[in-house]
Amino acid sequence: MNATEGGQFEPTGRSKGTILIVTIWVVLVLAGLALVFAHSMRIAAIVAANHVASLKAESVAAGASEFIMAQLAAGEEETGDLMESEPYEAVELGEDYFWVLRSNLEDDDEFDYGLTDEAGKVNLNSASEEMLLRLPGMTAELAASIIDWRDEDSEISPGGAEDEYYLLLSEPYNCKNSELETVDEILLIKGASEELLYGEDTNLNGILDDNENDGDLSDPDDNRNGRLDTGFYDYVTVYSVEENVDNEGGQRININDAGARGDLQSALQETLKEERTLEVMSLIPTRPSFDNILDFYYMTGLKFEEFTQIADRLTTSDEATMPGVVNVNTASKEVLLCLPGLEENDADALLSYRDRNNELDSIAWVTNVLDREKAVGIGTYITVRSFQYSADIVCLSGNGRAYKRYKAVFDTAGGTPHVVYWKSLTHSGWPLNREIVAALRKGEPLTNRILGMN
Repeated sequence: MNATEGGQFEPTGRSKGTILIVTIWVVLVLAGLALVFAHSMRIAAIVAANHVASLKAESVAAGASEFIMAQLAAGEEETGDLMESEPYEAVELGEDYFWVLRSNLEDDDEFDYGLTDEAGKVNLNSASEEMLLRLPGMTAELAASIIDWRDEDSEISPGGAEDEYYLLLSEPYNCKNSELETVDEILLIKGASEELLYGEDTNLNGILDDNENDGDLSDPDDNRNGRLDTGFYDYVTVYSVEENVDNEGGQRININDAGARGDLQSALQETLKEERTLEVMSLIPTRPSFDNILDFYYMTGLKFEEFTQIADRLTTSDEATMPGVVNVNTASKEVLLCLPGLEENDADALLSYRDRNNELDSIAWVTNVLDREKAVGIGTYITVRSFQYSADIVCLSGNGRAYKRYKAVFDTAGGTPHVVYWKSLTHSGWPLNREIVAALRKGEPLTNRILGMN
């Protein structure tokens, strides 16, 4: 710097350059800080928006659950009405959407929507070993081990397992010796695996996705045969149970109880003429031992129309509940084939009759399809009523930022529907058409083409 008149100093050219450089650096630093701050604010805004979207999707899931329970509480007369897909596909809830997805057991290329009847499945807690062995992909080892897992004793079934096996595992635990509480619990049992339970459908959407048909290029390993080879997950349950009362909630008459003979005669007189009632009663042994109500139907010579009017009021059990009876009106072919003595042509005949007839209010209809031996053989294991329904609830925020997915099971026994199972499936990934999410993120409407509707 140089001194000027008055004693002040004036910066030299080199000093001016230094000040300029320092100033530029300060400006650059401030600009960088501003950019970092702006970027942080943008990220924070995105995070906040995603969090809000996630909360909205969570709220939609709760709303969908309430919607389903309201539908169940409405008291639909026909089970089939609860299974329809129309109320459960791309349902708008404000700006958001939800679907109730279910596996399409007939076409792995088309999504299916609606509630799933748990009574239309094989109950792992009550099915015999023979019935378990008839499940698709079931092994003899796993079937025997399921029996050992759920029974109360410590005797090892041939091929099964008790504490001696489970306590020697790297992470030991005891054999439960009690009923399964969830279907997924089966993975704790000797001989079980995700491959047997889920098959190639690892995201449980019932559709053959690209990664499920590419061999070993990506998980899961698959045979690349162009078909979705599923396990037995869609055919089993642990929730199905029916109260042993008639449709009006009245106590049923145990036809094997000699002391209930008077009640049975009174019930018959309500639907039959007195002469006909006496004729039927004369064919009932003093000490009856009917296998089930279909056995009673054949033994007493009742006409089909006569039996259907009284069938719901009859039972052969004093138990308050009947766990695991299969709803023959909704069971799939694979489940029907698990019933004792049925062959493929029997299952096909039952399905065909079901499709052609709407009035199936009693299990008596199976006698129009099966011969006496086969009808009586399955009579103990079937029903035409359902009280438990499951739902795969998929929820998506209106801006496509977040989704939630839950598996829920609803129990309507007692008249008031309530949730007995609730599990997040969000980790399985988005299960529907990816164009749905892309369209919402762009602010585009969901067209029928995107939704896959006709």
